[in-house]
Amino acid sequence: MSSGIAFTATVSAITDAFGDPTRRSIYLMAREHSQATADADASGVTASMVAAEIGVHSNVARHHLDKLAAGGYLEVASARPDAERSAGRPSKHYLAVGDALDSAAFPVRSDDLLLSLLGRTLSKLPHDEAEQMAEEVGAEYGRAMAAGLTGDALKAGQRSLRSAIQAVADALSAHGFAAHAEGRNNQLKIINNHCPFGDVAAEHPVICAVDRGMVRGMLGELYNAADGEFGEITTESSLAAGDTFCTTAV
Repeated sequence: MSSGIAFTATVSAITDAFGDPTRRSIYLMAREHSQATADADASGVTASMVAAEIGVHSNVARHHLDKLAAGGYLEVASARPDAERSAGRPSKHYLAVGDALDSAAFPVRSDDLLLSLLGRTLSKLPHDEAEQMAEEVGAEYGRAMAAGLTGDALKAGQRSLRSAIQAVADALSAHGFAAHAEGRNNQLKIINNHCPFGDVAAEHPVICAVDRGMVRGMLGELYNAADGEFGEITTESSLAAGDTFCTTAV
C-alpha cells in the first residue's frame, strides 16, 4: 500500500472510529504542525491553537485532542508557553504519533462501541420507556458529578439557582459538551455547543435525554442541598435534531 493510500486510510479510520469530522480536521492540523517542525524543537499544538485555527470553543478543542491522545493518535507533553517564564501552569502540547500511518495499529474504540450498543438497545424499547431510562442514567451520573465537586465550585453551586446552573454548565464543559449558562425570557438555560455522543445521538435521538438527566441530577444535589427548588427541566433544542445547539431549560 502506497504512503498516500495508507494516509488516506488512516484518516478515514480516525473519522470512522470517532464519528466526528471536526476531530479529523484537528488530527490533520496536529500532523501537519508536527511535520513542519520535525527538524526543530517541535512543541506540538495546544487547545488554544486548535480553537483559533478550526473555529471551535477551546473546551471542544481540548476534548477532541484528549480523545485523539487516548486513542494513540497523538502524544501529550507538558511545556510552558514561554520558556523564559518560570511561573505559570504548564500547558498540554499534542504531537502526532510518528507511526500513525499504520492504520492496523488503531484499536477498536470501546466507548464508541458502548454508545452504539446503548443506542441500539434503547431503540428496541418503546420511546417513552427508553427516554425515561436514558434520563435516569444521566441523572445518576449527574449526581455523581455533583458529589465530586469540592471547595469554591461546591460553594458556588449551592449559592443560588443561577450559580448552580453555572456550576452544571462548567461540569458539562469538562465532559466535552462546551456548555454555558444563559438567562432568556426570565428563564435559565444551559446551551451545549457540542455533543460528545456524536453520530450515535443523531441516529438515536433518545440519548439526548441523558443530557437532561445530567442537569437534573446535578441540580438535585447542588440546589436542593441548599433547600432550593427548581421547576421542570425540558429540552428545547438538540444538535441531534438538526438544531444549531442543544438547549436545556430550567
